Amino acid sequence: MSKKSSQNLAARLEPFVAPFRFDGSGEFHMRSHKTDEKGGLDKDKGEKIMEANRKRLSDFQEKLYAQDRWSLLLIFQGMDAAGKDSTIKSIFEGVNPQGCEVTSFKQPTSHELNHDFLWRSMIALPERGRIGIFNRSYYEECLVTRVHPELLKEEKIPPVLMTRKIWRERFEDISAVERYLARNGTLILKFFLNVSKEEQRQRFLERLDQPAKNWKFSMGDITERARWTRYQAVYQDIVRHTSTATAPWHVVPADHKWFARVVIGSTVVSALEKLDLRFPRADAASLQEFKRVRAALENEGKRKTRKGATKKASGA
Repeated sequence: MSKKSSQNLAARLEPFVAPFRFDGSGEFHMRSHKTDEKGGLDKDKGEKIMEANRKRLSDFQEKLYAQDRWSLLLIFQGMDAAGKDSTIKSIFEGVNPQGCEVTSFKQPTSHELNHDFLWRSMIALPERGRIGIFNRSYYEECLVTRVHPELLKEEKIPPVLMTRKIWRERFEDISAVERYLARNGTLILKFFLNVSKEEQRQRFLERLDQPAKNWKFSMGDITERARWTRYQAVYQDIVRHTSTATAPWHVVPADHKWFARVVIGSTVVSALEKLDLRFPRADAASLQEFKRVRAALENEGKRKTRKGATKKASGA
């Protein structure tokens, strides 16, 4: 892609990226972010943007893999039924699974609880050249454990360290790790799928009404829904304290799934475009070797053609 084409792409996608990006500068209030935003689009136009972004992402992923220098870490957070699973599936449709891995973080196992709160995420980080997708993440250890303090006790932290400063300390630790990863070539993009309580209610009803979606529903979802206000306050705190220029949060309007996919796909494509990804170029010695190999392969083909012609002429 030429420099001019890159600039044009960035300009076209900017309206679907910049309004939802928060890098820690200024103030952040969750209530100022609409959940039903559509960016002036209708669904048909959104579908066209999504399809174009899929093609661009597939191309960038191939170059990312071949270049083997950068890695991409995508973090998805959101309330139940915010659309994390379906969004990941839609955006990465057509991307080579060889260079992309999704990790879903559920309730910690006893083995994981015997390690620090970042451990299980750190061992799942993407290698160079690959895309790692975290469906939920280490941010759960500043979210669920804060809403449910009894869960924090299961982490076996020495009592002397269980102070009122623990959340601020975890924010500091996370930001330090993300800064470290960024300095070592991991591009980090974080997405909070911002769904309204009413839209969540509708999606829960849909899960109950459709037998094929019953498996997605659990009574625990309703229990957590009762803590909606608390979760929103904690998410606001997380975004405020862990948004940086190198690891910004994107607060994605998620009431309309198609527009959430426009925003996330555009954000990922725009970020990868800035890396100036290219296929590696062979050195002079390799090019000479390639010429010799080509000549040998072409001669092999000529010999087979002559041998076949001789057999045909002799009636063999």
